[in-house]
Amino acid sequence: MHNLTLYIDCFFNPSPYTAKPSFISSALILMKLAMASLSYFFIVVTLFIIPFFGCCANAQLSPNFYARTCPSLPTIVRNAMSQAVAREARMAASILRLFFHDCFVNGCDASILLDDTATFTGEKNAFPNQNSARGFEVIDTIKTRVEAACNATVSCADILALASRDGVVLLGGTSWTVALGRRDARTASQSDANNQLPSPFANLATLISSFAAKGLTASDLTVLSGGHTIGQSQCFLFKTRIYNETNIDPSFATTRKATCPASGGDTNLAPFDITPTRFDNNYYKALVARRGLLHSDQELFNSGSQDALVRTYSNNAAAFSRDFAAAMAKMSAISPLTGTNGEIRKNCRLVN
Repeated sequence: MHNLTLYIDCFFNPSPYTAKPSFISSALILMKLAMASLSYFFIVVTLFIIPFFGCCANAQLSPNFYARTCPSLPTIVRNAMSQAVAREARMAASILRLFFHDCFVNGCDASILLDDTATFTGEKNAFPNQNSARGFEVIDTIKTRVEAACNATVSCADILALASRDGVVLLGGTSWTVALGRRDARTASQSDANNQLPSPFANLATLISSFAAKGLTASDLTVLSGGHTIGQSQCFLFKTRIYNETNIDPSFATTRKATCPASGGDTNLAPFDITPTRFDNNYYKALVARRGLLHSDQELFNSGSQDALVRTYSNNAAAFSRDFAAAMAKMSAISPLTGTNGEIRKNCRLVN
């Protein structure tokens, strides 16, 4: 840039103490001027284009994604979750499960929130979600409030990620940093929900395989299963375990049978551990005592590869809290839509 200025100054403002440039010298100066201008043009274009494409090609989630565009977002989500959990403590577990079921089906993209329509089949009626997934109205409430504050800015996927964290914290669990910047899917897959979500009837090898398919380790499986330290399950999901399995504490089975008869009562609820509204490590203590509610729960402590880690968490609540936070951050980064992919839904139940 300095050379370009110098050429211009010399040509149009020659010094009175020097001879005026000849035709040949003038031509040479013009050629240098053109070359300098062209060089400067390429420098400017390069400096502009490289950061632009670098940004879009390497779009990353960030905790500060909405710091300028929607600074009130964390407070809005936290207040709405506080109200929801105050009305029903179980809602924290329901939102956490909703997030898990979202991320495990083609990434954390809010596809689970989409309603079925005459021309669209979503994931809500997949077998793992039908008459089971809940908390949609809470997400609707949060979205309405967020739209009022920051119109067409925050994705439903990010709202669900934040609400999941806040629900855990409200029941006494650890917090973690939620990276933001996800966008919402325009599609959903009922078949993928049926095939990719881990089954409560699965054995340990199948569970490990399901998690590995999402980039998660066996240790991630064990610590994320600790989300069952809050919430409840329906009778039909654990009926076979309490009536037919042998790796179960007899008194525990008897207690559960009281509200889960061999015939009927399929939707009756039972807690995963003795403190279903407190995020603690009692879930792991239950597994060690052979009081796991679901078959898939007890598979984590059944003379297999995860026994040692389950025992560690049963004795060390701080280790569980630390590892759970790290695993949640890891899970929440499964295949997000970013940049120009997907959309920012106006209504979490419908594509725009």
